[in-house]
Amino acid sequence: MNSRLGKPDETWKAIEKACEDAAAAEADLLLLPELVIHGHCAPDTWALAERVPDGTSTRRLANLAAQHRLYIAAGLAEKEDDIVFNTQVLVGPQGFVGKQRKLHPSRDETLLFKGGRSLTVFDIGKAKIAIVICYDNEIPEVPRMAALGGAEVILMPHAGRASQWDDTPESQATARALVADAYRLYRLRARENACFCVVTDQAGRAGTLDSLPPAHPNQPHHPGGAIIISPTGAVLAEAQTEYIRDEMIIADLDPADMARARAHPNFTLRTRRPELFGVIIQERVTA
Repeated sequence: MNSRLGKPDETWKAIEKACEDAAAAEADLLLLPELVIHGHCAPDTWALAERVPDGTSTRRLANLAAQHRLYIAAGLAEKEDDIVFNTQVLVGPQGFVGKQRKLHPSRDETLLFKGGRSLTVFDIGKAKIAIVICYDNEIPEVPRMAALGGAEVILMPHAGRASQWDDTPESQATARALVADAYRLYRLRARENACFCVVTDQAGRAGTLDSLPPAHPNQPHHPGGAIIISPTGAVLAEAQTEYIRDEMIIADLDPADMARARAHPNFTLRTRRPELFGVIIQERVTA
């Protein structure tokens, strides 16, 4: 869904509709995009950011979760001791469950957000889930940390700015196809960790920042897209690739699929040799 800068009422209407649609489809878990509540890289992010879990937005999400008997993961700007984090909150029918901060802010996000320092796995009963936010998925060690922590489902919310487009159908289709190809690469994240992966992106132009040229790649213009992937890398559901618009995809996640993947003789979490991986944690940056 889109999250238009400076128009929170529109965003909340879209969130409420998504909750209604998910509940009508008898879904258990609803994933909303990165920073959907406060907008992606809004100029006034510091002023918009809220405390978690006692901020207004988290409480409002918790009320929706209770009303619709859903678990909801949604992105917002979190403020703690005047430091701002790119955070995904998780709420359920009983209230606040937890939060995950983005570990590696990307591009201009580094000017607004501090990176988190840990990755948490949440047990919601039917599944153990982790939340790996946007650019963190480009660093394979982060989803691997989630799997090693016991995750069975990895939620991958995005506010990806993979392509610009104009208003012609051809340009929209080109942008959508480009980002769809990028998100299909997460089939490898699912397969190498034998986890379900659920991806969603903001969809549409959130606005145009006066501080940047109109065609600058850091403008908050998001081509959209969503994909749900099985632990074997099979695509279970995928958004259309013709138009940039709000939409929802739904899939059943069968635990038997994960059990089969993890019973394979080459299940990588069982066969890997971490004693060989010391180079991965060596500091590579020099002054």
